[in-house]
Amino acid sequence: MTHVVAEPCMNCKYTDCVLVCPVECFYEGDNMLYINPDECIDCAACIPECPVEAIFQEDDLPEQWSSFVELNAEKAPECEVITEQKASLADSGGDCKNAD
Repeated sequence: MTHVVAEPCMNCKYTDCVLVCPVECFYEGDNMLYINPDECIDCAACIPECPVEAIFQEDDLPEQWSSFVELNAEKAPECEVITEQKASLADSGGDCKNAD
């Protein structure tokens, strides 16, 4: 199994998770991050790092976000790998509905 970035990341794009990923499987899209399922080793280090609780083990993904499994697999190869923390969209005045 792999991990999946789901809807809570949209328009937030916090990058705390990329710092703990031992295999650099996070990819940066325009408004969210994606996990490449072919690269994820299922270590779960990223889950507690996400401030908006957007990362799930695939088997634990809420049903309403099931489409994000395919979305991560589709989008990750199209995006650039991200390995360093950046300002989130929320920090930049983005419309992050999931941030505290």
